[in-house]
Amino acid sequence: MNGTATTPTPTTPGSVIVIGSGPTGLLLAGDLAAAGVPVTLVEKRPRKISNLSRAFVLHARTLEQLDARALADELEATGQALDRLRLFGRLTLDLRTLPSRFNHLLVIPQYEVEKVLLNRAVEAGVDFRYDTELTGLTQDADGVTVELRTADGTADGTVTEQRAAYVVGTDGMRSAVRDAIGLPFPGHSVIRSVVLADVRLAEEPETLLTVNAVGDAFAFLAPFGDGYYRVIAWNRARNVPDTEPLDLDEVKEVTRLALGRDFGMYDARWMSRFHSDERQAPAYRVGRVFLAGDAAHVHTPAGGQGMNTGLQDAANLGWKLAQVVHGHAAPDLLDTYQAERHPVGKAVLRSSGGLVRLAMAKRPWTLALRAALTTFLNTAAPAARKMAGQVTGIGYKYPAPRGTHPLTGTRVPDVTLETGRLYEALRGGRFALITPEPYENQAARKDRLTVERWASDRRTTILVRPDGYVAWAADTTDVAGIEEAVTRYVG
Repeated sequence: MNGTATTPTPTTPGSVIVIGSGPTGLLLAGDLAAAGVPVTLVEKRPRKISNLSRAFVLHARTLEQLDARALADELEATGQALDRLRLFGRLTLDLRTLPSRFNHLLVIPQYEVEKVLLNRAVEAGVDFRYDTELTGLTQDADGVTVELRTADGTADGTVTEQRAAYVVGTDGMRSAVRDAIGLPFPGHSVIRSVVLADVRLAEEPETLLTVNAVGDAFAFLAPFGDGYYRVIAWNRARNVPDTEPLDLDEVKEVTRLALGRDFGMYDARWMSRFHSDERQAPAYRVGRVFLAGDAAHVHTPAGGQGMNTGLQDAANLGWKLAQVVHGHAAPDLLDTYQAERHPVGKAVLRSSGGLVRLAMAKRPWTLALRAALTTFLNTAAPAARKMAGQVTGIGYKYPAPRGTHPLTGTRVPDVTLETGRLYEALRGGRFALITPEPYENQAARKDRLTVERWASDRRTTILVRPDGYVAWAADTTDVAGIEEAVTRYVG
């Protein structure tokens, strides 16, 4: 064991340790703390949010999840809405037809998202440990013990042990948690020597997001909102190591190849290279340890789905951990995290990978396929809506037990209730029971259940989970049937 000392930390009953304070970790920790779960968030970086993030888009489903936490409006005021997504030069996805309050994507740097999530986590009482890294992990039937090394100016830092009921790794592609539980991360590098740069532009682009691919070159431009633009570009003909020096002339050259001009780039405040992988862990759970976000899956940047998928992982897992820790649900509820989120991660790998391969099509048959697909999607509205649903996240349905109501596992849009909107009713991490008739037997569950009435004459009764998906539904039922369902799911 490394370090100057090993100090055991007393176990906090029912606590959770989250490793990694990116967007996924911040959302998850904030949800747990808001639900009254003692949570420690461990981050090996110092307490500083970097502005060098790669993500720039929030999609509709993520915005709905943030709306359920009263955060979406603040982010909407900071970012810029885009209601059409243009791909391959000719394909346009019209997001105005999305069945969502957020029928657009929001262009906003990742660090702005992190600021909002950090403030919420702090207010909720999350215990932050910065400059601290995971160096060991063991688990047994009753909990998990982690070994943490904190930089404190000594040669090796101070090593402590901390115990919790559960641990979640949200610590990125090179996850120490994933390594500690012995999970592989199969996959491969799809794009090598991608160049990144934050620059000013002498000429403002015509569109909010600028993206195109021509031959061997691809380029993407997005505004920070402070006068700088993020450039992500790739030249297939220049495949060099990530350590190869990068200058502004190279960024300009590949941008001109892909976009036809470099928009007069100047004043680069930061430049770097990276490679883009497609990988997914075979399991998102090993015993009492879970993976979420980039620790569980990484994708190509196409479609801007990486950060969004991680945030939706957190929204799925947080309420389940809270239910189990507080004794309101059996531990097997946690098995549904793997069953629900692993297929989504796999689907995102396929869709983002397909987009980047079509964007970089070079051979005649792949160019012909891209042209045919573009024509088809531009003219076939149902297919275009399905693609938009996959990219924005609102088109996914979770598996439901055989014999249950057809609505079980489906996403619920922000329906109008007698007292307001559904996603306002979900705030506080509560379930929402929507009924056509009054149901009053909720006194013991008021902290985690709200009972609402349809604003319309709809007769279906549905129980909506805290993450906005249907837990249970019935077309006709009585008080006894409702009570049985509420007891089963809410506790």
